Amino acid sequence: MEIELPVGYEISTDPARLDPELIHQWLSQDSYWAVGRSREKQDLAIACSLNFGVYDNASGAQIGYARVVTDAATFAWLCDVYIARDARGRGLGTALAAAVRDHLSPYGLRRILLATADAHTVYAKVGFASLEKPEKWMTLGEQ
Repeated sequence: MEIELPVGYEISTDPARLDPELIHQWLSQDSYWAVGRSREKQDLAIACSLNFGVYDNASGAQIGYARVVTDAATFAWLCDVYIARDARGRGLGTALAAAVRDHLSPYGLRRILLATADAHTVYAKVGFASLEKPEKWMTLGEQ
């Protein structure tokens, strides 16, 4: 499934391009899953993850973010996916999810997981599906 990044945008894994202050603002103030997350906790999450930034080529501004926690051998967790409110509706979230999928593909991972309350159709477009046997999975901590 090939998903094209809309013209005028770029996705990069270069950590030097990330705007940690902006990422913290988005996630701690505007996401449903990380409201109230401290800047220190967010900076640590960034430092310990594979990060993806979405950038507007015209202005150079960061307009999206996603991070992946992985062992680069068997497993990955896609999380903290966020597109700035004024950039939504352009297919950037789908393109970001596809870029993550494509970046991880050479690793030969057994599975990539994510959790979403409201973006199932976005992730389905790039091949994610609901758990076939959710009764096999368990969690420790917040649900």
